[in-house]
Amino acid sequence: MRTEIRIALPSKGRLQLSTSEFLAACGLGVKQSVTRSYVGSIPALPGVTVILQRPRDIVVSVANGGVDFGITGFDVVQEANVNGAVRVIHDALGFGRCRIVAAVPESWPVKKMADLADFARTLPHPLRVASVFPHLTREFLRSHGVNPISLIEAEGSLEVVPEIGYADMIVDVVETGATLAQNRLRAIEDGTILKTQSCLIANRESLKRPEVMRVAETVLEYIEAHLRAEDQFMIFANVRGESFEAVGHTVTTQTTLGGLQGPTISRIYPNPAHVQDHAGEWFSVNIVVGRSGLTDAIQQMRGIGGSGVVVTPITYIFEEQPDRVAQLRLDPAP
Repeated sequence: MRTEIRIALPSKGRLQLSTSEFLAACGLGVKQSVTRSYVGSIPALPGVTVILQRPRDIVVSVANGGVDFGITGFDVVQEANVNGAVRVIHDALGFGRCRIVAAVPESWPVKKMADLADFARTLPHPLRVASVFPHLTREFLRSHGVNPISLIEAEGSLEVVPEIGYADMIVDVVETGATLAQNRLRAIEDGTILKTQSCLIANRESLKRPEVMRVAETVLEYIEAHLRAEDQFMIFANVRGESFEAVGHTVTTQTTLGGLQGPTISRIYPNPAHVQDHAGEWFSVNIVVGRSGLTDAIQQMRGIGGSGVVVTPITYIFEEQPDRVAQLRLDPAP
């Protein structure tokens, strides 16, 4: 029986770069082997081996138990239809966002899926649909009464397929829709099959091993703490006041100085080298604020007499126990 713990990550392209940057930001940076180009390690996770694979192969490897964890697109997981063997333990890593949409030539009188169902019945042949996602496409078209159809599995630049002539329409991954427009195609208004982004998956049987579960919990803890801290800043400032309560009241009456549960306020020990006056004591005020409220928070801190304002980005904000970790512990292989 294999004892090492393995995680499969994308091996190339934009998803590889995004995954690498994301894990590094979480404190789980990948170190690639100097002798084997498709193997690596994560120093923060001793005993875990990294295997670099294509996104579609990652799902297969996790499903058959060749690796224990993987990061890939949620769309790829749904298309593989392997829920019996694979569990999605984090479905929103925040990168690789896109949509799977049904798109037709701009010249067609089709705006909604009901229009497509009607139009398909007027064609002299089954509606030819090119897609990288045959399973998802078939189920989606069937649910909207689009028939008869001829499904063509294809890869690469599907946008040119209708113009070439071996398919009538496509189902493909879209980020902005600009490429569709350049090729005179239009996404059907209610034709979004799936909104997707990168996700973390695990083999259900592997999660029954205590050492694999511990790695799953550790990875989820760091990911959740990083995502919670993203675009959050810590503000430190010195504020003069008559008492702890007076400073607390002054700070909390400001709209952006509330912090997570409230501001942290502590009395500053007076420096004997500085000349002391009797206009009140100095207190240190510490709050967490989001990027959108940072400028207002700094101005409000100054407005209540804050000085020496220091701002620093936050790496992690750890919950008492993230919901995803709690759910995993409650039912490791539902």
